[in-house]
Amino acid sequence: MLRQAALAAICAASFEAKLAATEALDASALLDVDAVLTPDAPIPGREARPELVPPASVPRRGVHSVAGRASLMHALAHIELNAVDLALDIVWRFPGMPDAFYREWVGVAREEAYHHRLLCAHLATLGYVYGDFPAHNGLWEMAEKTRDDLLARLALVPRTLEARGLDASPPIRHKLAQAGDHAAAAILDIILRDEIAHVAVGNRWYKFLCARLGLDPLSTYADLALRHAAPRLRGPFNLEARRAAGFDEDELAALLNDPVRPSPSP
Repeated sequence: MLRQAALAAICAASFEAKLAATEALDASALLDVDAVLTPDAPIPGREARPELVPPASVPRRGVHSVAGRASLMHALAHIELNAVDLALDIVWRFPGMPDAFYREWVGVAREEAYHHRLLCAHLATLGYVYGDFPAHNGLWEMAEKTRDDLLARLALVPRTLEARGLDASPPIRHKLAQAGDHAAAAILDIILRDEIAHVAVGNRWYKFLCARLGLDPLSTYADLALRHAAPRLRGPFNLEARRAAGFDEDELAALLNDPVRPSPSP
């Protein structure tokens, strides 16, 4: 059963085992959408490294040194591995959704695993491996906050935390290209292309669930962000990518008109 297989994958303590199990998921496999599943191991499964530290303690280095680029690639690889866990978690944890919901998120998990492998392969060309730098746990902390609320999970993980990547990716890509690391810049192109589609999956199912519950998506999002202390988003915003990912003009206007958020660069 597909949801049980996703649960087994997220519980894998070995990163290689987790990636292999994710890549082996068959989105056409049988589904038991109403099953209430119970994990028999810690979630998510993790190795001892990387060391998890507060976000402010993660070192930031310029991209004009090998160590600096490696640190950045490591941070991105950590985000992508967290994204694997987040996609697997939404598949096994929340029953009662249409079959297409689970099949789409399995596809997301597989692509996030591909991104992680791309970044780790490039990290190896710089002389490092995943785990060589500390990392933070911010993405998974929001998963914990929303573990009992699928609507909040959809609102605040793909539509908030992962959508931040749509804004952050182009300037990071530009810095890497300026530093002469065109291979890394090409990986960022692949990730941005796929992440637009992943955020679109989150947007589609968030709006589906709002319609099912008779809720207004815009005001509900504001309520959920406040209730769960979601991070405030700061510009500049990649409006083209956000539109492609399914944010409508009212949502973008609310984002731009928030008085605590800077306006986008021209």
